[in-house]
Amino acid sequence: MTAEIAVISGKGGTGKTTFSAAFAALANGIVIADCDVDAPDMHILLQPHTKQTMEFKSSKVASINQELCTQCGVCHDNCRFDAANPPEINAIACEGCGVCAYLCPEEAISMDNRVSGMLYYSETRFGPMSHAKLLPGEGNSGKLVTDVRRQAQEMAKERNLDRILIDGSPGIGCPVIATVTGISIGIIVTEPTMSGIHDMERVAGLLDKFGVSGAVIINKYDLNVENTQQIEEYCQENGLYLLGRVAFDSIMTESMVAAKTLPEFAPSHEITGFVRKMWSAIEEILLQEKKEKV
Repeated sequence: MTAEIAVISGKGGTGKTTFSAAFAALANGIVIADCDVDAPDMHILLQPHTKQTMEFKSSKVASINQELCTQCGVCHDNCRFDAANPPEINAIACEGCGVCAYLCPEEAISMDNRVSGMLYYSETRFGPMSHAKLLPGEGNSGKLVTDVRRQAQEMAKERNLDRILIDGSPGIGCPVIATVTGISIGIIVTEPTMSGIHDMERVAGLLDKFGVSGAVIINKYDLNVENTQQIEEYCQENGLYLLGRVAFDSIMTESMVAAKTLPEFAPSHEITGFVRKMWSAIEEILLQEKKEKV
């Protein structure tokens, strides 16, 4: 059975993608999935070579058959988005609700599939990668995340790999729900700030609702030791694994500027050693949970 590990965070900027990419560099025989489809950046560090690109169509846009249109104005009068201006439709303003097509007396308006994003099948130096990008202003990010995960699962099956590493979205919205549903473990990256603690609790609650085991990485723990202690107490009280505390260090930023993962950029650095230990701990947790299910 393929285990899916999702690295998530309650808020942006905690170091989620940095740790995801570092884990990808350390893991052997793994499929990588970037489920942060609204603002993907895993590709910056992994520099994938795209093998296949597919259009993601999840919404509709109205179009007018000008040969049938009598410019009666019914569509214009009933379009709350001011997109219908016969004989033209403003595709950017159109929300795809279909009211114009429903009311058109000449049946001159059709609802056509709109390309909302792109889904990519790629190869990286660490293994195959499933990733995507939602186009600006488009919706249904949860559906696109589902497609990214489905493709990653197919990749794992094709290559007989038993691990999928997911870089998720920040927050607790639709793309995160689509990311964590049915996964093996959720790795929450947080920081010792009030907003970091609050949002960590929210995403931990989401994992709990879906019956997913959670683990926590405290990044920049030394910025506020008291808040770090509060996070550790929360983990203990709520059954979350505490994977480790990582100190603030410019090496993290330096590796990103160099477009390299931390193990590649600084293989002997102390923080890289911590990351190795955390990945080993994740694999031990997965092994233990597999034994318990058996």
